[in-house]
Amino acid sequence: MSMIKTPDEIALMRDAGRVVANALAAVRQAAAVDVSLKELDDVAAATIADAGATPAFLGYKPRWASVPFPGVICTSVNDAVVHGIPNGYRLRDGDLLSVDCGAFLEGWCGDAAQSFIVGTPTPEDQALIQATDAALARGIDAARVGNKMGDLAYAIGGAARRAGYGLLADHGGHGIGRTMHAEPSVPNDGRPGRGIKLTEGLVIAIEPMLILGGNGDYFHDEDEWTLRSANGRRAAHSEHTVAVTADGPVILTLP
Repeated sequence: MSMIKTPDEIALMRDAGRVVANALAAVRQAAAVDVSLKELDDVAAATIADAGATPAFLGYKPRWASVPFPGVICTSVNDAVVHGIPNGYRLRDGDLLSVDCGAFLEGWCGDAAQSFIVGTPTPEDQALIQATDAALARGIDAARVGNKMGDLAYAIGGAARRAGYGLLADHGGHGIGRTMHAEPSVPNDGRPGRGIKLTEGLVIAIEPMLILGGNGDYFHDEDEWTLRSANGRRAAHSEHTVAVTADGPVILTLP
């Protein structure tokens, strides 16, 4: 399957991306102290269904997983970095919640994530989320025709590491289109001038995952999906689906 999308295909991906953005906005609005992660999953499911789309995560079973993912969204709380299962856990004041969402519309996929504090934030958590969002913004800005993938990766990870944050090991972004995960791999750390050249029509999901304490190690939770920081520190996740165009990067997962 070609990594390059036509303008018409990118327009269809923009429609899918808008569904994802609206689902994330609805989840964020519903998130509050004592609301369960399952209740947030129900909000996302309803938003996606109302748009005539289908969830990309529900039932997803990659080769390494022994059980399919049971939720519409990933809900990762505090030291859970990514892939948290939306269960009966009820949010508490000060929780750092990362929400990842994917949806298919007319056969095309959108994928995005955001992190925020439920209730009362701490300066450390606010700085972590801001650093993660800033890393995503740098990666998006580097998604330009003629740049190399290493340029994008360094834009994400270089400043994050210098600021003392860890980058989740062995994980990064990905190509996206008719399938949720496709070539190419989009690393969150790398060396400028290395890797494939970014060309017009390439569509990728860029997703930095930062951890407090400068360590990127992790372990799998007993549910086989949730990845938790090895140092027990909090983490944040920020993601957009982005098209590389002649006029610069275009974010497809905005409202």
